[in-house]
Amino acid sequence: MRAIGWVNTLKQTRPQATVTRTKLNGHNRVSNMKDATGLFTIALTFLIGSVSGIDPNNGYCIGNQCFAVFQDPGDFTTAQDQCREKGGHLMTVRSSVSHDTLLILLGSLLGRYWIGLHLPIGCPDAAAELRGFQWVTEDGESDFYNWAPTFDSSCSSPQCVSVSKDDDFKWIQEPCSKQAAGFLCEFSFQNPCTRLEVAEGETVTYRTPYGFEGEDVLSLPPGSIAVRRPTETKYICFSDRWLPAPWSCEIEEGGCEYKCADDHQKAPSCVCPPGRGVNPGNNVTCEVDKDDPCLILRCEQTCHQEGDVYSCMCEQGFELAQDRRSCRDFNDCRDERQCPGDNFKCINTVGGFQCVCKDGYRLTGDQCVDVDECVSAPCEHMCSNTPGSYQCSCFEGHIVIPETPDKCKLHCGRDECPAECDPNDRYQCDCPGGYIAEERPDGMFCIDIDECSMFYCDQGCKNTYGGYVCSCSAGYTLVEQYKCVKTEVTTDKDTEGWEGSGGATTPYVFITSSVNYPEPTRRPAKVTAGGLLGIIVCIVVVILVLVFLVHHILKRRGKLESAGALKAPGDEAHDLEHVTTEKHDKTAAERHLKQDT
Repeated sequence: MRAIGWVNTLKQTRPQATVTRTKLNGHNRVSNMKDATGLFTIALTFLIGSVSGIDPNNGYCIGNQCFAVFQDPGDFTTAQDQCREKGGHLMTVRSSVSHDTLLILLGSLLGRYWIGLHLPIGCPDAAAELRGFQWVTEDGESDFYNWAPTFDSSCSSPQCVSVSKDDDFKWIQEPCSKQAAGFLCEFSFQNPCTRLEVAEGETVTYRTPYGFEGEDVLSLPPGSIAVRRPTETKYICFSDRWLPAPWSCEIEEGGCEYKCADDHQKAPSCVCPPGRGVNPGNNVTCEVDKDDPCLILRCEQTCHQEGDVYSCMCEQGFELAQDRRSCRDFNDCRDERQCPGDNFKCINTVGGFQCVCKDGYRLTGDQCVDVDECVSAPCEHMCSNTPGSYQCSCFEGHIVIPETPDKCKLHCGRDECPAECDPNDRYQCDCPGGYIAEERPDGMFCIDIDECSMFYCDQGCKNTYGGYVCSCSAGYTLVEQYKCVKTEVTTDKDTEGWEGSGGATTPYVFITSSVNYPEPTRRPAKVTAGGLLGIIVCIVVVILVLVFLVHHILKRRGKLESAGALKAPGDEAHDLEHVTTEKHDKTAAERHLKQDT
């Protein structure tokens, strides 16, 4: 099964070709191929799937094992599943050699990483070899131990183990459900390849089927690819031997830079786009071919020769464009016969198509069945399932909000309605927008507000239940649902029957939608500069008039009080003597004379 792992990995990472090829049926159809190539072709019978998952951040191989570190946060179970998907398991640190490998992989990384040590059942046993813990390979064999001094032997202790640079890579007990920064995987294999010999001025880069690469590698697992530079020669490791490219087209496109041609009567070969030819030095890269007749055609995909005539052609799933050289995706969904069956639809893809279920349906077996969306309670009030969809409705006294059909809001539709109150507090009540609550002996009621009495509109206004409708006179246009802006006219003909023309006019032109606000009322906030100045002048004039009136009234009242004080009562009027100025002066003189004598 290890062979399956590396071959599947290669198949998963190779570029996707759009040309349809005949799949190998497991038989060796090439009798004149070299023995190594024949063995390689037989290995293709193990192509039964693909390995998925994330790529590692770093890796190291030694002997018949490779180790890789993945920086993908997750719990212990998720990490274990990720390693299994790649054909390995969480790393076991059984020896000082594997511990040194762990130091190499995590030497520059922060955070905690899962290793393959856990407590499957029971309680820790301090006297046991691994203290009751086991490796994920279901054994407790180990020549190396690195437990932290804080080991917890209670039955409630954490049952999984992680390592970290911060703790000197000691084995720390962690809850298996905790999120670690990543994990380490271990892969085993047979028949590894040793590194290629390198001449002076050459370098070789190796890429393993587990997703990591490097130059200083001593042991390579089967399926590893080596690239020798600067010649760009490629090799693949198979059964402890390096096979030069091109190899089977089913793996990494045979190592070809462009595409691999799989002629079952011949060995695999590389092909290049029109105007370029295969480099004879490495048989995989493409270089400009000045003698190619297809060069002047500049074909996007394929140049076809028929006799002495060359023409551009397109691969399967594409069609030739009008310029007769470029290719465009062929819309297979134009054929109504595609994707037969109820509730299926055709989705065009690059170079093909895909049959999927229509929205609101899911695939069950070979049929698309309706999904009951109401099970997930998408509506605020009531939900009714429909074929391929659902419909929301509201309880009595509510209506669906048009902008959000799954939500409901209060609705009256009359002059007044009972308010919706808290059953535990009759004073906590809600009314629809455009209504105001009114307390009565028999409860709280919502009364429609007449917004038109508040002059919200520039010109015409019509009150509606819960809102109002603004309108404008002929010759004006309604803007922002309440302002009237004069319509620009350019000719006398355009102004006939409009304001200022002297003809008959329509009083108002009503719009069909009402203006509803979430608050009971809302007045437009804009006030022009002229309007504001007029308001200020009016207020000042009113204040001055009031001051003048108050002053005038107080002054008149003071005069009346003074006159009343000078008047005596009627029964004393005859005792008063009218003293003239002359008499007053004479009397004063006589008094002065007597005082002198």
